[in-house]
Amino acid sequence: MQPIRKVVIPVAGWGTRSLPATKNIPKEMLPIYNKPVIQYVVEEAQAAGMSDVILITNRDKSVIEDHFDHNLQLEGYLKQKGKDSMLQVVQDVAEMVNIISIRQKQQKGLGHAISCARSAIGNEPFAIMVGDDLIFSGMPGIKQLIEVAMSENMPVVGVMEVPWDRVDRYGIVDGEQVGSGIYRVNNLVEKPSRDKAPSRLAIVGRYVLTPDIFDYLDKTAPGVGGEVQLTDAMQALCKERGMMAVKIRGKRFDAGNWPEFLSANIYFGLQDENIRYPLIDDLKEFLQLE
Repeated sequence: MQPIRKVVIPVAGWGTRSLPATKNIPKEMLPIYNKPVIQYVVEEAQAAGMSDVILITNRDKSVIEDHFDHNLQLEGYLKQKGKDSMLQVVQDVAEMVNIISIRQKQQKGLGHAISCARSAIGNEPFAIMVGDDLIFSGMPGIKQLIEVAMSENMPVVGVMEVPWDRVDRYGIVDGEQVGSGIYRVNNLVEKPSRDKAPSRLAIVGRYVLTPDIFDYLDKTAPGVGGEVQLTDAMQALCKERGMMAVKIRGKRFDAGNWPEFLSANIYFGLQDENIRYPLIDDLKEFLQLE
């Protein structure tokens, strides 16, 4: 398999789970501590060695692209005021990766969003990272998938175990364990009921796919709500080509889920020595702990 250089990040959704905060601000730009959600995702891609980030976006989300560009007025101000460390921070964001923006002109589901990237991907394998799924680990989550994809020469999907009462919220993998945290996929089931779920291995927004997925997406009929499901196309790809699943090591936050979003803010706040102890004191007061 060729090296993975490109990652597709779908960011065209409305973010309805996060309303009213996302009425005029993309959910991907909501801050987790001192960075927007999307920056953490792009940093994970960069740490895994990918240089081209393909954003599947819409006409109302240009602020995401702007975040990864230079703001000459701001940079000039910071330079004039001698704020060199902050100047370096904003310049580094602008130089992180090469951003390619493609508009999804109609909201027809994740599968349709991925199909919009076909011309930018060409004939090479690529990664997909969902723009509001945050995974933090010693080895970047997406890199854990890339290593297995390269060694097995197969598409790979990232999974984590979820409680039985939440399996109906995810695509679920039916697989045979062939190594530590590595599974050969037999079947993929989109949001099964608890009694029909083959496992608790939930797909968590990290994929490494081969370019033939686009042919399967073309053949995938729209489902509920007229949406093209990526899981359906992956199921067809799995049956003909084979597929692996990797249980991702690390901590995951769903930024579209308010408790997890707020927990992520606390998590990162506690990493900063400048605010850690004041934050702990406030939390003790809120929780009335000794």
